[in-house]
Amino acid sequence: MALDKIHGILYGGSMLFERKMLLKLQEEASTKEIIVMTGMRRVGKTTLFRILFDWIKSDNKVFLDLENPLEQKIFEEKDYNNIWANLKSFGMTNREKAYIFLDEIQASPETVKAVKYLYDHYDVKFFITCSSSFYLKNLFPESLAGRKIILELNELDFEEFLAFKNKKKEFEQDLEKKVKKKNEIEYETIRPLYDEYLNFGGFPQVALEENQERKREHLKDIFKSYFEKDVQKLADFRDVGIFRDLLLLLLNRVGSRLDISKLCSEIGISRQTVYSYVVFLSKTYMIELVPPYTKNPDREISLAKKVYVCDNGFANLFGRNDEGAMLENAVFRNLKKYGKICYYQKRSGVEIDFILPEVPAAIEVKNRAAGFDLKKTNRIADEIGIEKCYVAAKEFSRENGFIPAQDI
Repeated sequence: MALDKIHGILYGGSMLFERKMLLKLQEEASTKEIIVMTGMRRVGKTTLFRILFDWIKSDNKVFLDLENPLEQKIFEEKDYNNIWANLKSFGMTNREKAYIFLDEIQASPETVKAVKYLYDHYDVKFFITCSSSFYLKNLFPESLAGRKIILELNELDFEEFLAFKNKKKEFEQDLEKKVKKKNEIEYETIRPLYDEYLNFGGFPQVALEENQERKREHLKDIFKSYFEKDVQKLADFRDVGIFRDLLLLLLNRVGSRLDISKLCSEIGISRQTVYSYVVFLSKTYMIELVPPYTKNPDREISLAKKVYVCDNGFANLFGRNDEGAMLENAVFRNLKKYGKICYYQKRSGVEIDFILPEVPAAIEVKNRAAGFDLKKTNRIADEIGIEKCYVAAKEFSRENGFIPAQDI
């Protein structure tokens, strides 16, 4: 399905591009609930809210950066009713519906109490960003249950990436249609951009940069920002160096199963410490863990998960992954729109890269695929009751059942 209304917008002298999430945000703008958007740093949360801010047809609105101590002070009142007096200088009033955007709320956790009070007592719509789901449970007390909607913004998928490159391509949502409508000429036209996506990932700032060295510098800066703002300021890890070493190990093991014992041995720390670091990395969106496919929920919990990274650019710049692992990571990132993702592995070690239980379908990822790959995937999938099977291949194949990976 093609992206709706993706186009450039001038804002602050820079060209911005809309995301798929914008339509959902526009739909939610008229509701009462607090909109909380989370996601990795620099994926475009602030930019997206700026576009939404400009779209809202009201003068009674304000956009505040809670990493700015002066703007934190607006909400530091013993009587929360006095906050309106502080907002008056921004042209705000409580005599009509107000729209308040709060960027990076984890920098000012106490502000949440004021948000709850204003939500309960006034006609005000809040839009909030938070760069870590690790702190959402603590930031937003149970008293906000039913008052908030949490949305996650990821890095650009390949459809959005092409839009950022001003390249129009229609993406089918249905996997079977992807097989039937694949086009070799279109594939060859898009291929250089997919190679760029595989190497440098989908952070918007990186995608818009044409110079490869500057792309790498942007990725290093985003990585540094993650350590300075999420790890060092928000976490209470005793040894950040050991945390860094664990992260670098995981960045080298994209698509591999998480072996806690081996990680403990290599770094020289306890299982409990490794677990706590892995949870933090997951909740701050640096990595994602894919569970095994099984019809026994208890077994799913006990079996090892596979590790994928938030962005191919990080995995390529800071890790040493082969071409197959990088392709698998990119396919995983683009399968997220299909809901839950699992992998399947037999006791013999033979596996299927991805199972999509909600479709349902099985997908094997290959750089260069042959008919044998599809037959093997079909045979294994048949044993677990999955009828639809596909091979997502980097190289184009005219055969039925093969989807160009760039079309995923």
